[in-house]
Amino acid sequence: MKIAETDFQAWMGGVQARMETALSRLLPAAQVAPTKLHAAMRYASLEGGKRVRPLLAFAAGELSEAPRERLEIAGAAVELIHAYSLVHDDMPCMDDDVLRRGKPTVHVEYDEATALLVGDALQSLAFQILSENKLADQPQRQLEMVRTLAVAAGSRGMAGGQQIDLDSTGSALTPPELEFMHIHKTGALIRAAVLLGFLCGEKISESEKKQLDRYAKAVGLAFQVVDDVLDADASTATLGKTAGKDSKQGKPTYVSVVGLPAARRMADELRQEAREAVRDFGGRAHRLTALADFIVLRKF
Repeated sequence: MKIAETDFQAWMGGVQARMETALSRLLPAAQVAPTKLHAAMRYASLEGGKRVRPLLAFAAGELSEAPRERLEIAGAAVELIHAYSLVHDDMPCMDDDVLRRGKPTVHVEYDEATALLVGDALQSLAFQILSENKLADQPQRQLEMVRTLAVAAGSRGMAGGQQIDLDSTGSALTPPELEFMHIHKTGALIRAAVLLGFLCGEKISESEKKQLDRYAKAVGLAFQVVDDVLDADASTATLGKTAGKDSKQGKPTYVSVVGLPAARRMADELRQEAREAVRDFGGRAHRLTALADFIVLRKF
């Protein structure tokens, strides 16, 4: 294994461990009433997932020399929104899945009503921690962070993308239509993670902000393309969730729209675009470029 790869793996493991500790601290204790809801919130959020969004926040934060204490709060806020979206997506009224991160989904482990409340509570907690901790030196900048996450999670972001996804089941989408859906459903929260990460640190120029957003857009879309490839090409045991589910439900994916070989090529092209977007940052962006590689080249 190359030294650079070993270094990245160590950094990634360190951030993942830090985020697990932070989330465990920020989530209500399971013994606090209402105990069932709090236990289910912890079940949905802890001990699982690659923490890609917090990793992106930490990597972007290195560009603006952001304190790690701020980054773990920003990363936790984005991760809580992501966890809530998975809980709701898995429910019978949405994707109706029974497996997530290698264990029963929340509505299976508990019940549908509790799963609904878990999602609601995780979303509220994300904005609570984002607003009650000092993450920026200027109040206006912290308000920008709250707004960024709100837009990314709402009808012009993740929730809107999920609605398009539901409406598109059984339909044939063109590549631009599919890209529009995933820029919202998956990409919006990934872009927010990058933005929140560097907003936790020193001020950067508008041109640098645009470069980071270009990177985040490419990485966010690449993440979904790879997900579609893995859904068609990997096993349930490897993924930790039901493989082939999208195809069985008649959902449009990059594999169904452009084919498996073209989807793989597209993922690599997006990886190269992401790397190019942050080239001007030089060595300061080495975590971001390594994450682009990890997202596209991952096997699970």
